[in-house]
Amino acid sequence: MREFPTDYNDHAGGSAAPTRRRKRRRHRLLIFLAVFTLLAGTGLLAGGYYFDRVPTPTDLKLPESTTVYYADGRTAMAKLGAENRTIVPYDQMNDSAKQAIVAAEDRTFWTNKGIDFSGVLRAAWSNLTGGQRQGASTITQQYARVAADLRGVTYSRKLREAVIAWKLGDKYSKKEILGFYLNTVPFGRGAYGIEAAAQTYFGKTVRRDAPPQQQLTQAEAMVLCAMVKQPEADPADPEGSPGYDPRRNALAKQNSVDRWNYIRDGMVKLGYLTPEQAANLAYPDTVKEIDPNAGQTGLDGPNGLVVNHVLAELRQTEQFRGKPDEIIRDGGYKIVTTIDKRVQEAAEAAADIRRDTAPEAVRDQPKNWQAALVAVEPGTGRVLGYFGGSSGTGADYAGWYYDENGHASGFGQHPPGSSFKVYDLAAAVQDKISVKQHFDSPETKEFPESGRTKDSSAGPIRNAEHAACQPDCALWEATVASLNVTYFELTEKLGTAKVIDMAKQAGVDSMWATVKGNPQPQRVDLRDKSAEESAKRFSTEVGIGQYGISVQDHANGMATFAAGGKRAEAHFVRSVTKGDDKLYTEQLEQSDIGLNEEAINQLDWTLRRVKAAKLDNGWDSAGKTGTWQAGQSTTQNVHTWMVGWTGALAAAVWLGTSDGKPLKTKDGSYQVFGSNAPAPIWRQFMEQATAAMKLDPDKYRFSDPKFPDDAPPPATSQPAPTTSSRTASPRPTPSETPSDSSPSPSPSDPPTPPPTGSPSLSPLATLSPTRTRGPR
Repeated sequence: MREFPTDYNDHAGGSAAPTRRRKRRRHRLLIFLAVFTLLAGTGLLAGGYYFDRVPTPTDLKLPESTTVYYADGRTAMAKLGAENRTIVPYDQMNDSAKQAIVAAEDRTFWTNKGIDFSGVLRAAWSNLTGGQRQGASTITQQYARVAADLRGVTYSRKLREAVIAWKLGDKYSKKEILGFYLNTVPFGRGAYGIEAAAQTYFGKTVRRDAPPQQQLTQAEAMVLCAMVKQPEADPADPEGSPGYDPRRNALAKQNSVDRWNYIRDGMVKLGYLTPEQAANLAYPDTVKEIDPNAGQTGLDGPNGLVVNHVLAELRQTEQFRGKPDEIIRDGGYKIVTTIDKRVQEAAEAAADIRRDTAPEAVRDQPKNWQAALVAVEPGTGRVLGYFGGSSGTGADYAGWYYDENGHASGFGQHPPGSSFKVYDLAAAVQDKISVKQHFDSPETKEFPESGRTKDSSAGPIRNAEHAACQPDCALWEATVASLNVTYFELTEKLGTAKVIDMAKQAGVDSMWATVKGNPQPQRVDLRDKSAEESAKRFSTEVGIGQYGISVQDHANGMATFAAGGKRAEAHFVRSVTKGDDKLYTEQLEQSDIGLNEEAINQLDWTLRRVKAAKLDNGWDSAGKTGTWQAGQSTTQNVHTWMVGWTGALAAAVWLGTSDGKPLKTKDGSYQVFGSNAPAPIWRQFMEQATAAMKLDPDKYRFSDPKFPDDAPPPATSQPAPTTSSRTASPRPTPSETPSDSSPSPSPSDPPTPPPTGSPSLSPLATLSPTRTRGPR
């Protein structure tokens, strides 16, 4: 095969130089004459305007697809943008498209001066004589047309093509011009440039460093280059003039085959193929079916919800605040998220309960069952895994965000039940209330100060569980047994504001309050209010998990405790770059929420004794279950939770229903609790995610509390695993380890939508089941 010359301006030398200069002067004279004639014919005598104002490639800002990546910065998660364009430098392309486009569009490209002089003169003469408009152009002129955003076959366009092409030929090499063209020309189906076309039509790449089986072949490149002649069907006659996309209709297929044969003949004439090679080359029938959303990928499955949060987060940054979303989508940016592909795969495998990878306890259950899971890295706030639902365009059950119109969207708030008691316990140990301190813990108890008496409509506080220690239980025993009476008394003792403040500091940014006269709970932003002010919106029931919070906030709260009481903001974006320019970088900041080492150790020590939190892979782990009942029922539940952490990873899992009805198993049982539904999801996820991250559990051991001024900790029927005396903080950051790039599982069918049929909510409200009687 013929190789491309290195520089097509340096073949003349010695005595040939004067001849070359004479030819160049002659060519310029021809251009001048053509331009002058065309200007004179159109009355555009101010020709200097065209010479001074035409854009050159260095002035050109090409719209380009934005790609969203996993945390490794190499594995693409999604592609955004109205125009599907990915620029590949000329020297990184294989030869398939370079040869095919020359054979298709401009067979003298490597030897001509970039301008079809006769074409320009014909256009000028036609202009003077009233003849037909002229069409064909060189590749250089075609690029000039796109660069100047010129449309329609007009005489002034022909002139401007010639002027820009003249400039291009003087300033750039042939290779550079061909690279500009291949990265710019439309190929149909919304694909601009050869790389986008290769991906859209064949699922391949033109990059020469890709594995051979993934690279665009010559025969495939010829199909693509045939489409340049007419990328899309004529809107006025789509059937009669369908273009060259072989999947559009039979006529388009025949057009494509005929054009492909024409290109093949040109490849032989130019020496790119031998006659024998051409005879053995077959037209490929592997063109993909037409997909109207081909320019955007990765948005239909669970990652589509991640992208929603990524865009919402970027809208709040200085670089993108107040700008339309098109600036991000069509900006050609590289957005690296915090999502670790290995963790995300584990999250989807466990929480997407329609898959056969989900735990057996939640697999094949009724269609209205729905789970959500969020995992956050302790110490950094990076969201490593996020599953809010299996449909990227459906309801988000794990969180909420502001869309591009400033409206709050999502369905991610649910009453946390007893899983909220983690914040009560943290507030207690912060106030130096030992987990060994005893509380009166009968089956039921009245609390007149909070309006919970036998004469009140809600009645006294009732335990949903039992413990051997009753009626006199240590706080750690009441935690393991999840006794509501104990925790209601603890909340009264601490004060509602103290509990809310602990949740706020740990990571709960929003809670949903009941408002008289409003059928839906209203979101209260805890960040812009003092705890005392927020406490006016909530009752003592906050301590037993009556008021909704999001799965994402709950996961961030757990990450704060996992990091030894150091809170970091949960976030989805690590960096945004374009070329060599870094536009945005995450700001990793921590705030100390006021828990000393002894408080953290007592928290870990107590919550690792919760049976549902025990992992079977050797990791130290702590956690808490939660269940919230449906309406006034004492036998039916509508929300179940499991939250917790290791030193390397924190996660929150919610399992409920998509329509707000009570959880009912496929066997007709209502015995669905935090311990037997979300807990298996949480354990499977934590075990698979920590294994995939390949971290050493010995670097993340919990430390035993000292219980100052007290006797040794009591023995229990569920002793805590043996712990080392190693201090847990500071713990290493797990996401600094490299990610793998194994393929992600396919998403399953989307969940049943919320009762209203829409995932949207007002800035202060969201959908929620009816207020319920008590947690478990």
